[in-house]
Amino acid sequence: MRPRYVIIPAGGSGSRMGSEIPKQMLDLRGKPVLRRTVELFMDLPFKVGIVISINPSIKDMWMEYCRQNNFVFKSILTPGGLTRFHSVKRALSYLPDGGIVAVHDGVRPLMRKEDVAAIFEEAEEHPAVVPLMPVQDSMRRLVSDGVTEIVDREEYRLVQTPQVFHTEVLRKAYSQAFTPEFTDDASVVERTGVPLHFCAGSRLNIKLTTPEDMVLAGALIDSGCLR
Repeated sequence: MRPRYVIIPAGGSGSRMGSEIPKQMLDLRGKPVLRRTVELFMDLPFKVGIVISINPSIKDMWMEYCRQNNFVFKSILTPGGLTRFHSVKRALSYLPDGGIVAVHDGVRPLMRKEDVAAIFEEAEEHPAVVPLMPVQDSMRRLVSDGVTEIVDREEYRLVQTPQVFHTEVLRKAYSQAFTPEFTDDASVVERTGVPLHFCAGSRLNIKLTTPEDMVLAGALIDSGCLR
């Protein structure tokens, strides 16, 4: 088994959340969102090295929270870059080749541990594993202001994290120059010609972006469906 790692980009400001506190540090049923995300990788049946790429504006807040709440764990804390691309590239410099690395959004704290573990296992055989979800709602493409057209939702998939890669594959991909076309790690890797292996995502794995997402996340935790 290859050594396993996770990079957690947590550099966003959370402007759409409408909060003075960055969304990574918002309380979610008694714990900051970022702590719940980190715990996904602390409680797996195998060891995972943790690298957090954090918004510099909340670094002191995060470290103080960890001290006051005795949330002690081994990790590397690195400042986030100008974009997510630059944050992941910087975090990769701390990891050796020959491993498997997941990249997981810091504001996706709602997954079952067995689902996280399963993606790591698939990455033992495939150098680039990406979880996808089918689209359930009807979709339209915006043609111009006020003009839309129907599209076939069967042709589209929603992309989630964690996206999991062999470390040497991801490092080579991030040696490319940045372009706005790189919307996630899969798009960076795909540009190098490495085939992507797709696996099933989870409807529980929502990205916390708006206040409504926080309400839904709290209800999911209360329901016990994540255990």
